[in-house]
Amino acid sequence: MTKRIVITGSTRGIGSGLAREFLKRRCQVAISGRSADSVEAAVAELGQYYGTSQVCGAPCDVTSCEQLQALWDEAAAAFGGVDVWINNAGVSIGRRPLWHHSDGDLAQLVETNLTGVLLGSKTAIANMVRQGHGQVWNTEGFGSDGAAQSGMAAYGATKRAVRYLRKALMADTADTPVQVCTLSPGIVVTDLLTGDYDLASEQWAKSKKIFNILGDEVHTVTPWLAEQVLAADKSGTHVAWLTRRRAFARFATAPFRKRDLFAGIAGA
Repeated sequence: MTKRIVITGSTRGIGSGLAREFLKRRCQVAISGRSADSVEAAVAELGQYYGTSQVCGAPCDVTSCEQLQALWDEAAAAFGGVDVWINNAGVSIGRRPLWHHSDGDLAQLVETNLTGVLLGSKTAIANMVRQGHGQVWNTEGFGSDGAAQSGMAAYGATKRAVRYLRKALMADTADTPVQVCTLSPGIVVTDLLTGDYDLASEQWAKSKKIFNILGDEVHTVTPWLAEQVLAADKSGTHVAWLTRRRAFARFATAPFRKRDLFAGIAGA
């Protein structure tokens, strides 16, 4: 089904992959990112391949209500409305104990991964209520299911909040035409993943082994995710790539499958 879609943080990584997959399926997509130059470049490239009427974009700091509203307005002006809003923008910080992080890094993490999702949801839902329909998708990550690891206290806490937010927003929107859903991409090889590590460390060597079993590349995961988003028709839908069954199967077949997802990454 053709839909009009806004994706925050979509100039690279999973967001960029999703944008391409939606465009392949004849949807109209609004691109966003912090940098005006990166948004302009992405819109130009995608417009060349999929048609300039299919893609638009605006720079957007997700911690700014004004810029989030401007992103909505840009998409609504270009496409006539917004059917799907995906809160995808996120940042990570290095894997180390909480007290080893700077105040500034922690503040940026929480402001982007939690405040940004709250404000993005607020903006999208308010506009969708007026519009008369729409879906809001929030993106989960490590910690959403309650898992905990050393060095992941701050990041995991922000993602744990996303799962609570789905339940709370479903209650808030129960009497509205807006649906609230979540997207769980799993372990995807992006700079967000590798940026957490010192690639020369023993910690990275150990984690890399697990990632090569459970992880996937953007172009593997995003076609399926896009299909599931487009097929969703009820509030509370939870689209998860790395299910327990899939993880179990990966570990069971790992001795027979040699994978190196990081072969093209310098230092990895």
